Amino acid sequence: MDAATASKLTAFTASLLDVLAEARGADAALRQVDLYRRRIAGDSIFSIQQNVTTERDPVDEIRLRRLYSSEAQHYPVNGAKRKTLGPWTECLFLQGRVFIGEGEEALARHFDDFEQMRGHGLQSVINVPLLQGHLCYATFNVFGTRPRWLPQEVLGIRLLALAAARWVPAAPGLAYRFTAVPLTSPMEA
Repeated sequence: MDAATASKLTAFTASLLDVLAEARGADAALRQVDLYRRRIAGDSIFSIQQNVTTERDPVDEIRLRRLYSSEAQHYPVNGAKRKTLGPWTECLFLQGRVFIGEGEEALARHFDDFEQMRGHGLQSVINVPLLQGHLCYATFNVFGTRPRWLPQEVLGIRLLALAAARWVPAAPGLAYRFTAVPLTSPMEA
């Protein structure tokens, strides 16, 4: 990394951390994270999905509830969805790895609500698992309107997810289990 890029990254990260240190609660902090997300990813949509799966839920299934949304009129807070075991859930919930999907085909393959996404011009995604140990308690999601991410955008989104994690609570009773053998290795969109 050249000196100019390193200097910009350092200033950006320090600014974000200083702003979050002053936040007076989760909502204020996540609004600040959202502002920084716009600086990194431009025309994009941001959400945090809290994992609300409990031991009463079926094996090989994850239940998610939206905790934060930059587009609440289209993707409301508290909106819920279920995800069954597949490459996306395996990547985030079994492997604890970042999922990067690029191009409409990747989104269509991994998201049941792709037609709604298409209506907003979304073509790419970065999903970052928020982890406590090996347990994924939430996902930090940025959907972009261009088909590919630049490496510095991916890094920036991952740093935002780490900074936001302290403001995202784990759901009470969180528990999930998978019985299937891993489907892929490593994850590819």
